[in-house]
Amino acid sequence: MKRMRRVRRLAQKFGRARAFCVVLLLGLALLRIADPSAIEELRMRTFDTYQVIEPRVKTARPVVIVDIDEKSLAKDGQWPWPRTRVAELVTKLTRAGAVVIAFDIVFPEPDRMTPAIAADFFQGLDEETRAKLRALPSNDAILAQAIKQSRVVLGESGLPNPVKTLDNSLPLTGLAMLGGDPAPYMINFPGLLRNVSTLESAAAGRGLLTIRTERDAIVRRVPMLMQAQGMTLPSLSFEMLRVATGTDTILTRSDEAGIRSIAVKGLQIPTDRNGQFWVHFAKHDPSIYIPASDVLDGSFPPGAIAGKLVLIGTSSVGLLDVKTTPIDPVLPGVEVHAQVLESALTRQVLSQPNYAIAVELGVALLLGVVVISLAPMFGPVTLVLMGSVFAALLAGTSWYFYTKHRLLIDFTYPLFSTTLIYLTLIFSNFVREQAQRRRIRSAFSQYLSPALVAQLAQSPEKLVLGGEEREMTIMFSDVRGFTTISESYKHDPHGLTTLMNRFLTPLTNAILDRKGTIDKYMGDAIMAFWNAPLDDGQHQINACHAALDMLERIDALNRLRQTEAENGGHVYIPINVGIGLNTGICVVGNMGSDLRFDYSVLGDSVNLASRLEGQSKEYGFPIIVGSKTALAVKDRFAILELDFIMVKGKKEPEVIYAIAGREDVTHSERFQTLRNLTIEMLACYRSRDWDDALFAIERGRNSDVANALEKLYELYEKRIRAYQENPPPADWNGSFALLTK
Repeated sequence: MKRMRRVRRLAQKFGRARAFCVVLLLGLALLRIADPSAIEELRMRTFDTYQVIEPRVKTARPVVIVDIDEKSLAKDGQWPWPRTRVAELVTKLTRAGAVVIAFDIVFPEPDRMTPAIAADFFQGLDEETRAKLRALPSNDAILAQAIKQSRVVLGESGLPNPVKTLDNSLPLTGLAMLGGDPAPYMINFPGLLRNVSTLESAAAGRGLLTIRTERDAIVRRVPMLMQAQGMTLPSLSFEMLRVATGTDTILTRSDEAGIRSIAVKGLQIPTDRNGQFWVHFAKHDPSIYIPASDVLDGSFPPGAIAGKLVLIGTSSVGLLDVKTTPIDPVLPGVEVHAQVLESALTRQVLSQPNYAIAVELGVALLLGVVVISLAPMFGPVTLVLMGSVFAALLAGTSWYFYTKHRLLIDFTYPLFSTTLIYLTLIFSNFVREQAQRRRIRSAFSQYLSPALVAQLAQSPEKLVLGGEEREMTIMFSDVRGFTTISESYKHDPHGLTTLMNRFLTPLTNAILDRKGTIDKYMGDAIMAFWNAPLDDGQHQINACHAALDMLERIDALNRLRQTEAENGGHVYIPINVGIGLNTGICVVGNMGSDLRFDYSVLGDSVNLASRLEGQSKEYGFPIIVGSKTALAVKDRFAILELDFIMVKGKKEPEVIYAIAGREDVTHSERFQTLRNLTIEMLACYRSRDWDDALFAIERGRNSDVANALEKLYELYEKRIRAYQENPPPADWNGSFALLTK
């Protein structure tokens, strides 16, 4: 029993999350062994990135491509050419000093231009002429003779289906094995397409020219040794190396993990377990191409072919031999063989050793155990820093092996495995914290407001009194004439409540949609603020947008209510809203007593916002803002100066403004007229030129914007008449005392 309790305590201390992560770690190890396409592609993309950053730099050019390009086709006719012309090409390359000539082309059928074959197709020939044509040597025999007098490797192609007429008597390259039979690991093609027997028998070697792309159609690896319809065949490029070195047999080295390398005399090439060679690509090199037409007419540069391995292939788009590599999106397929030869001969080879998977699994398991052990002990910042260090070490180590030893060691799997373990632990912590927050909500929801409960659930440490100073934009909004509206619902309290909900809801949504925070509802009034509790770098702009949105939504509600009133036959009273906005330093935080408090704001800026809202009716504009708010949004909204006021409790006067619309309104002719008339009237007023001020008011009343300015004109006309009878003191600066609402 004691032992069971001890085991149970250890299990509880270890935790379910850790136990799950251990199982997950083992599952990820099995996933790497299975190596699904997603894991493999991630690894391939990483190795691609290495080659893009640091491609192979050519130190020598031992290979030449004789290119059947557009120029050659235009000069010597469409493909296929007569085999006699191909024989001429082989002969001239041999005389020019080519070490080995290889065809990245297959000649699977007799030449249809052979005289004996042509004799049966030509019409109008007499029998004597037909007999003479049949007596001439075949084009294939002429090409075979040219091949026999040189060292030529013919290309063969792997096929997806068996060939019924395959000639198994044709010669094959010898194979020696060290460490076991490599056949089970080789790439296998069900079918094999060979050349006509006359050519095959004359060739010094035969190799598969088939290049397998990866799942994403990119060439990264080229098989060096393959199975095709039951035969073991080298690749075209490796067969060229065998012929060039004079080796009779290819040597393979294998172990229980697969093929390790293949070799000929003086040259050993590392491969992956399937006998594929990782090509260390250089950028496309036009300098190694010689047009076939230049070889035929002898116009190629002297010495360009002597001592070189020669590949005969095509870059012509019409012949469709185009590949994609990690470095070049479009590369002639024949150049892939050339890059294999260059990489092998200059010893600039890449390899992914068979032990690479063991290294990757070991690192992944080690890091996974470290994360499972340490994650619960450290905070998230420490863990992120540790993870960054581990990621940098993994990437750096992989890059070091690539650049210094040309070894491909994948770091993405250990990083992916460790990250997944870490995220699982974070998720388990999140689930645990959510459960804790639900308990907090349950415990406090009966005593505190839902907003404060949500805040406490997110940050329980905030369950204290106190606040902070920050610049904020404060809004007060109130419904004009709400008493009259409420009297119409005197006998319908439910209807009045419904109406309040109908206009408070869109006003609230307008504030929240613009990142505002609702402080409180005061009957039909709303108090809100911006830049707390979350930072808002554009709090003045967002507040002004919210104010205009509120007016637009109230207009939409009024139109709907008017339609309802007309259909229902009852009195329609529109809802009008006044809004005051002001920006300044405020104290924001949890205010109240030890038993009850709210998240709210205090300060002179709050008081001024409230007073501005109270004056919106007097000035005739629904949105009035303080000078700091107006200065911050002057380029984004249509701003109209209204007055220069003295605020109770402050020594410095405050300029107040109206928001007349968004930026598009600023450029309208109506607003420009409105603005100019107001500026003229205010200038005369502040300079004590009462007569001109009254004249400006009169001209404004006769303009097309008189309705918008009537309230403002009434206010100023009343003041001017009073000042005409009782002039202001000599030190009057044009300001007016703004009384508390």
